[in-house]
Amino acid sequence: MAYQSVNPTTGELLKSFANHTDSEIQSAIGAAHSLYKSPWCKGERRPRLDVLEWMAELIEQRSEELARILVQEMGKRIREARDEVRITADIARYYARNAETFLKRETVPTPHGNAWVEYHPIGVIVAVEPWNFPFYQLIRVAGPNLAIGNPVLAKHASMVPQAAVAFADLVRAAGAPEGAWTNLFATGDQIATLIADDRVQGVALTGSEGAGSIVAAHAGKNLKKSVMELGGADVFAVLDDADLDKAVAAGVAARLKGCGQVCNGAKRFLIHEKIAAEFIAKFSEGFAGIKIGDPMDETIDLGPLSSIAARDDIAKQVERAIKAGARLHFGGAVLDGPGAYYQPTILTEIGRDNPAYFEEFFGPVAQIYVISDDEELVELANDSRFGLSGAIFTSDIERAKALASRIETGSIWINTASSTSAELPFGGVKRSGYGRELSGAGIKELVNQKMILVADA
Repeated sequence: MAYQSVNPTTGELLKSFANHTDSEIQSAIGAAHSLYKSPWCKGERRPRLDVLEWMAELIEQRSEELARILVQEMGKRIREARDEVRITADIARYYARNAETFLKRETVPTPHGNAWVEYHPIGVIVAVEPWNFPFYQLIRVAGPNLAIGNPVLAKHASMVPQAAVAFADLVRAAGAPEGAWTNLFATGDQIATLIADDRVQGVALTGSEGAGSIVAAHAGKNLKKSVMELGGADVFAVLDDADLDKAVAAGVAARLKGCGQVCNGAKRFLIHEKIAAEFIAKFSEGFAGIKIGDPMDETIDLGPLSSIAARDDIAKQVERAIKAGARLHFGGAVLDGPGAYYQPTILTEIGRDNPAYFEEFFGPVAQIYVISDDEELVELANDSRFGLSGAIFTSDIERAKALASRIETGSIWINTASSTSAELPFGGVKRSGYGRELSGAGIKELVNQKMILVADA
């Protein structure tokens, strides 16, 4: 696998990086394991939290430089890139300031004596991370694991190597010792070998369902704890009593965020039949008004997909859906000229026998389904292989809360689109993966929850 930065706006090759050799990777795991055995990981927590605190400061100081890396490597709009850099700093600071509380000793009531649970590191973690949020995905692993004392060997996506290097530089500049966070330009076979190594005790992956199944199989075969955040086909439900203009505006933004390349982006729009025609008309107007162009332009609404290959994949996926009976309501074309550009697209009339019904569309493509009542909403929402997040728009909050409890997904957002924040647990069910990242839940995934009991005299 070639680690290359290719600007998706122009197709220009920016920089290439050599893969790490087997010997270099063995040196990296040796350094990480030695650090795990040292007082820096096993001892007092404050030095590790200070690294995260200072890292947040450095990210903010370098925010414009870091944002431009995202634009150049994977085509993120500059405004979205700045938002990602901001939340990356937020997460680092969040764990710096809250880890002590999350990891505080917890008393366990028992008739057998004085018992409590302590939280300890487990060892070296292997992280395999994707390209769509090059810094945010890394800090979701780095924040909790640096706080707890688990060194991390990180394999980033091959198309964002400059982001991977920049992040590792930030960790070092913040004062972390060698081995705390190591960037690896590794192959899939090398990652499999790492996971099998006795010095590795955990695995974290964010990525596609296919990548997750491969890495989870390696982890399971070697009895390693793993956390998987995989794909999504999130519902965006608009009920008959919703504020329609608010729902349309949120829906357009939610589907086109990151050029539609967001795991928890709105993908399946479930619209009540009483307002379906008006919603579709306004939603189409919203798509038609999107300004497409250079992601460095502050005024544009949609940039390129991450690569020409990604653009071609979404175009073929749309073509397959139409051949299988879906109706192309809007868009559906590759844009002429250089760059990985694709029109915002709306598909309707997608039957359950259409492969598109069960697929994740990782691009600016919305599927619209018309529903007759709340029961059909729940049935359609749950008739999915995925279960990452979702949104419900309605003026009846109690109705929304009741529906939210019935939808099989990791989170539901009411009267706002799915998003993320440091204090909110993130993760899914079914083929969207397992485990949680962020919040207090995330820091307790890859830890030793050690129970200690002192018997009564």
